[in-house]
Amino acid sequence: MRDSHFQPAPLSDPLGEVLHMLRLTGTLYCRAELTAPWGLIMPELVESMMFVIVTSGHGWVVMDGEEPLLVGQGSMILLPHGKSYRLLSNPDARAVPLFDLPVESISERYEIMRHGGGGEMTRATSGVVQFDHVAARRLVSLLPPVLRLDAWNDDGGHWLQSTLGLIAREASAMRPGGETVMTRLADVLVIQAIRTWLDEAPEANLGWLAALRDRQVGRALALIHRRPEQDWSIAELAGEAGMSRSAFSARFTELVGQPAAQYLSQWRLHLARAQLLETRESVGTVARRAGYQSEAAFGRAFKQFFGIPPGGVRKLAA
Repeated sequence: MRDSHFQPAPLSDPLGEVLHMLRLTGTLYCRAELTAPWGLIMPELVESMMFVIVTSGHGWVVMDGEEPLLVGQGSMILLPHGKSYRLLSNPDARAVPLFDLPVESISERYEIMRHGGGGEMTRATSGVVQFDHVAARRLVSLLPPVLRLDAWNDDGGHWLQSTLGLIAREASAMRPGGETVMTRLADVLVIQAIRTWLDEAPEANLGWLAALRDRQVGRALALIHRRPEQDWSIAELAGEAGMSRSAFSARFTELVGQPAAQYLSQWRLHLARAQLLETRESVGTVARRAGYQSEAAFGRAFKQFFGIPPGGVRKLAA
């Protein structure tokens, strides 16, 4: 969890808990000052999420397989899957690879880029973020290629503009704790865009997301997510959900797309893999935290699922 003082929410809000797990890492910001005509080719960034917020002027987001999207002042575009895209002054503008352009580094996580032909000015802030929790990654995998948020049109006022101003001030001042503040502000921007999609998109009421919203199955999922190391039986999960074993099993499989026992096993293994990559804890310790009584049983399950033994994961990442 991002905060040692975090108290779990009531089990009535499993989707809210997943949103809480959207803790960002590896955040980088770039403020772009672009004069028409201009064009940028943004590279593909594996397991990353990219966003662009236009603070003045306008630009076009062009992705393969998608209609060109006009982004006006106050609009935020979120690209959840790190796919390459072009950001252009007009759909026909010539584009230059991002990494070919010089930048002014303000701090380790903030830079300024100036580019273009000297015409009309567009200002934008872009960011690259990653998620470090299994639940967050699963949620992100369900998002569409592009999310749009026109926050300045909301009744809440200019909260997006204010948030960007805070990010810029923290980056330029480089005060102690500045990176932490910037990361939390990115949380606000990205999570608000995802919440808007969850509230409005019909596909957000399908599959795993529908299961999280379901009063009974959602409760069982929340328990699995909170205490994956517990030796849950299907009967126990059904009891917590207030259902018979057979009715629970059928409804869980219908909503989630796999049986509860299989979901629990795979959830544990994904958590274990993340811990192996992100910590230096022994394989035995990771196995116990994943709910396995023996390291050998954990190793067999891990290799069967991922095709590589637990120790091999760290070697590949090194």
